[in-house]
Amino acid sequence: MKLFQTRAVLTAASIVAFGASIAAAQDRPSLEETYKDIEAVYGVTPEYMKVYPKQGIAAAWELTKSLEVEKGALDPKIKSLINIAVAAQIPCRYCIWLDTRFARELGATDEEIAEAVAQAGLTRHWSAILNGMQIDFETFKAEFGGD
Repeated sequence: MKLFQTRAVLTAASIVAFGASIAAAQDRPSLEETYKDIEAVYGVTPEYMKVYPKQGIAAAWELTKSLEVEKGALDPKIKSLINIAVAAQIPCRYCIWLDTRFARELGATDEEIAEAVAQAGLTRHWSAILNGMQIDFETFKAEFGGD
C-alpha cells in the first residue's frame, strides 16, 4: 500500500511541477523582446546570446540581467572584479576581457584588478593544498575556532 501511495504522490507532484513550468514559460518574453532588451542594455545582441537555445534565452537573460545589471547587495565594480577573478581560474578569456572592460568603466584600477586575480589564485593555491593533502575538515574548522 505504501508503494502505491508514494507513486501517487510523486505522480501528482510531477503533474503540478509540469503545469507550473508551462505557466512560467508562458509568462516569459518572446525571443524578439528578449533580444531587444539585451540590445538595450549592451548596445548589441552578442552572438553568444543568439546561439543560445531559443527556448532558454529569456530565462538565461533574466538571470544575467538580475545579477549583473539590477541593483543588488554588491557594488557593480565589485561584481566585475569577482567575475574577473573567477574567469581567471576557469579560465575564460572572453569573460576576462569583457569583465575587465566593465570593471574599468566602473572605475576599477589596474591595481584592483590585479589584486582580485591574485586573491583568486591564492584561494586556488590553498584549496589545492587542503584538498590534495586531504586535511581533515573538522580539524581545520577547530583550528580556526569554528563550529
